[in-house]
Amino acid sequence: MTYCIGMRLDHGLVFMSDTRTSAGVDNFAVSKKMFHWQVPDERAITIMTAGNLATTQSLISLLSERSVSEGDRDPSILHLPTMFQVARLVGATLREVIAESSLTGQTSEDQFGASIILGGQIKGGKPTIFMIYPEGNFIEITDDTPFFQIGETKYGKPILVRAYERKMDFADAIKLLLVSFDSTVKSNLSVGLPFDLQIYENDSFSNGRTKRINADDEVYQAISSGWGDALRDAFQLLPSYRL
Repeated sequence: MTYCIGMRLDHGLVFMSDTRTSAGVDNFAVSKKMFHWQVPDERAITIMTAGNLATTQSLISLLSERSVSEGDRDPSILHLPTMFQVARLVGATLREVIAESSLTGQTSEDQFGASIILGGQIKGGKPTIFMIYPEGNFIEITDDTPFFQIGETKYGKPILVRAYERKMDFADAIKLLLVSFDSTVKSNLSVGLPFDLQIYENDSFSNGRTKRINADDEVYQAISSGWGDALRDAFQLLPSYRL
């Protein structure tokens, strides 16, 4: 399993993913799930992946290979004119990989499933984020749905729903994401550190600021312990329900 979030703010986009992969309760490894492409001053694209590792690695390899050459390897995510068309291409490529990998029958295809968060900006368009399903179809982020999650989503969603504000700055958004990830890590062994983080500022058309947050990160440790203390304090302030 995995956990990834793509969030839209007034100032830009924020992406965070964990790096844990598992093949059973005693077989954990670290694997990158966030990938970047850019054409300076023209476009910046980020993809995060969740699901079957062979499927997601094949998807990223195909997209990267088709972006190297400007000739017979087109269409490429580095040449399409809009993020919507990039989402269509990524969805079609994902479906292609799953179809080639799967055995006959719907059940076997499910074993090779994957979900994708795609985000970024192409010159002439606005920054945006898409969530792409294993079937290749997708939805785009809106004001009513300002963030997407893939993977193990249920433990980290409540804090996002309660605390998200589109006008928050990047520092507060990262704090919110770290609380969401910390809640998930403490609830599910299949999600774990380190976390990969990217900040994309509107109209920058570059990969922006990126960071890998490890378990010994002082700010993360302070947020993790502080959030636990704050929850216990808030619980004590609530009225008791007596019959």
